[in-house]
Amino acid sequence: MPPPVLFAANWKMQLPPDEAREFARRFRERLRPRGGKEHWFFPSAVSLEAAAVAFAGLEGCQVGAQDVHWEPKGAFTGATSVPLARGAGATAALIGHSERRWIFGETDEDTGKKLRAAVDGGLVPVLCVGEKLEERERGETPAVVARQLRAALQGISPDVVNRTVIAYEPVWAIGTGRNATPADAAAVHSHIRALLAGLGARESRILYGGSVNRGNAGALLAEPEIDGVLVGGASLDPDGWADLCNEN
Repeated sequence: MPPPVLFAANWKMQLPPDEAREFARRFRERLRPRGGKEHWFFPSAVSLEAAAVAFAGLEGCQVGAQDVHWEPKGAFTGATSVPLARGAGATAALIGHSERRWIFGETDEDTGKKLRAAVDGGLVPVLCVGEKLEERERGETPAVVARQLRAALQGISPDVVNRTVIAYEPVWAIGTGRNATPADAAAVHSHIRALLAGLGARESRILYGGSVNRGNAGALLAEPEIDGVLVGGASLDPDGWADLCNEN
């Protein structure tokens, strides 16, 4: 059987706790639960516990952290450790989101340390990879994605890689209104799948992220290589997000 289609909502630096609770109430009212789907939410750190409580009991639902530090505790002001995230109710974590890489300067080495910390601490990693526009225009997409994958997954057993979710998110499509065509996205997903197979992992789910909305989600998810979507802006409205999930 194919894996469940994964609808992952990244709320970024939005929706404080009261709005997260109201979102969950409205989303649960509007959602038409159906087998073969999962709904994961990545709220801000301050809303993590509120979201985890509000979504508790929803079948196929997980709540995760948008970022984690690789140290379990210490003098790291502003950072969230894996134990802190788990204590607030997280069961998953985004690793290496493009905004962490290109705005905050996170390196490939950093993503590797964060992914191993998430795995060791019992969180499901959602590893984000993707190229910048200039890299795409130079034809470097396969090499960039391969470098990011290998750096993050180095030393990780195939069984753990199989449980890791990969999200391909071309940086040039994040929040820009531009998105890869379904065929282009599927081609990169196929490349990622081949790279994972080379690591002995053939069961990882691969999501597409980058200006996904109700207008293009169906065409993207119709591609067999695409196992789900990682969505930012279009996931902030509970009614619209429920409709997107219901329709696909």
